[in-house]
Amino acid sequence: MDISAPAQVPPATAAAPRRSDRDTIRFLLPFVWPKGETELRARVVLALLLLLGAKYATVNVPLLYKGAVDALSAGAAHAIAVPVSLILGYGLLRVVASASAELRDAVFAKVGQRAIRSLGLATFRHLHALSLRFHLERQTGGLSRVIERGTSGIDSLLSYLVFMILPTFVEMALVCGILWGLYDFSYAGVTFVTIVAYIAYTLTITEWRTKFRRQMNETEEEAHAKAIDSLLNYETVKYFGNEEHEAKRFDTALERFERASVKSATTLSILNVGQGLIIAIGVTAIMIMAGHGVTEGTMTVGDFVLVNAYLIQLYLPLNFLGNVYRQIKQSIIDMEKMFQLLKVEREVADRPGASALQVSGGRIEFHRVGFAYEPERRILEDVSFAVEPGSTVAIVGPSGAGKSTISRLLFRFYDVSDGAILIDGQDIRNVTQASLRAAIGIVPQDTVLFNDTIYYNVAYGRPDASPEEVREAARLAQIQRFVESLPAGYDTMVGERGLKLSGGEKQRVAIARTLLKHPPVFLFDEATSALDTHTEKEIQASLREVSRSRTTLVIAHRLSTVIDADQILVLEHGRIVERGRHGELLAVGGLYASMWRRQQEAAREGLA
Repeated sequence: MDISAPAQVPPATAAAPRRSDRDTIRFLLPFVWPKGETELRARVVLALLLLLGAKYATVNVPLLYKGAVDALSAGAAHAIAVPVSLILGYGLLRVVASASAELRDAVFAKVGQRAIRSLGLATFRHLHALSLRFHLERQTGGLSRVIERGTSGIDSLLSYLVFMILPTFVEMALVCGILWGLYDFSYAGVTFVTIVAYIAYTLTITEWRTKFRRQMNETEEEAHAKAIDSLLNYETVKYFGNEEHEAKRFDTALERFERASVKSATTLSILNVGQGLIIAIGVTAIMIMAGHGVTEGTMTVGDFVLVNAYLIQLYLPLNFLGNVYRQIKQSIIDMEKMFQLLKVEREVADRPGASALQVSGGRIEFHRVGFAYEPERRILEDVSFAVEPGSTVAIVGPSGAGKSTISRLLFRFYDVSDGAILIDGQDIRNVTQASLRAAIGIVPQDTVLFNDTIYYNVAYGRPDASPEEVREAARLAQIQRFVESLPAGYDTMVGERGLKLSGGEKQRVAIARTLLKHPPVFLFDEATSALDTHTEKEIQASLREVSRSRTTLVIAHRLSTVIDADQILVLEHGRIVERGRHGELLAVGGLYASMWRRQQEAAREGLA
């Protein structure tokens, strides 16, 4: 039996190192070129071929335009047949270029959407695999915003890279090559220098502006998280009349977003002015050279038109390239945090070669268990007990004694710091988490339901259960009569987190879905705390019936619910200070007896 403590794992929320842009794109590539997906890879190849075809047709358009102009300038003899054929060819190439671009978009669409889907699913699964500690320390609103912005960034990045950046650079290379081939190096040289200067200026200023975009993301995420948190706690806000307080908190976050947005917009103007100046200088230089060539007789009017057409054809996308690069940088920044989430290590992970839990009887043993959320905050110390198959063990104690921590350790939301937890002799750290959690059914103290129907929330315990099984579980949980009295019955929506139901109704739904799961081990964490006395007695009888042949661990505050337990453990300051049956513990006259007297007195005062 391996009861050694696991290696220390760094906190789940430790920030992953920031990726470079190249690393981000490299991380994305396997999703665009997925293994084993022959169809998607074929689509990528075909899209690239169509891209090359479109650009080849595009750069040949000005050549036909030049031929037509020269033919028209040569005199009447050539003014009919030759220009008409060239103009028809010009029109045909335009159609080919446009059709190829549209086909490329259509062919690549499935590749892009599959990449978004795969990455979104990978992130979703990874978040579910991270530890409870990670989720307790994160704001759900901010987390959802990170994922939303990240998936949107993937779509933008793929569109800009494949449909704008790559085609633009292909076109630049072709145009420079044609100018060099038709004329001397100076035309290609000026064009190339202008392009390099433009790109260098754009990259430099955009890199400088990146920090403002990052600030915008961070402040927007903060504002979004505050808004979601406030709306989720709508009732609490109303209870304390703190609407204005919440509005001020939200406005403070929006003010920081506003300042970052203004800086981003101001620096954008600086970028645009510089880009326009570089393009103007390049275009003017080329046109002066071409005009001089015409006056010297080394170039025809068609050559002048050709150079002008290439410049217009080249600098329009080049001008747009600045905006595209900014969008790419923004998309990478938007994806950055989502990729950082994917790099967060799992605090609790299946060991290599972990086997499925084999449940024979369902015996639970805590062997000298110690646990601390933080090194300086010990929660449990040297806790040892066993729950025999078919028996019921209750854990009681004052608030903060560590009762709920035991349930979290049993579900392996955290790994023990010392000792071991075993089920039928198997250390739960050596089995798969999926098989462990499949073997345990829990009714938690704080019941949170999905914003769906009552039927969905009950059936969540076993999604493949038949309607008859779902209704039987509801009957055992004493909720069937209530559900049938509703106009929509089982199709009644419960609202976000189940807020349309009372506390008792929510808890009975939670009990029903746990009963439907039909596990060999039951864990009840204050399972009936929100119920009235009459309903509690009915459900307690049902719980005793369904758990009769199962291992049952009960965490309770109300001692009247555990008087029939086979053993009661009294926890105080993370240690078991008493153990025994109800009558034995009363006879000892210790902590349990004191708690019992206080609860009995409180009950009598409540009836008085």
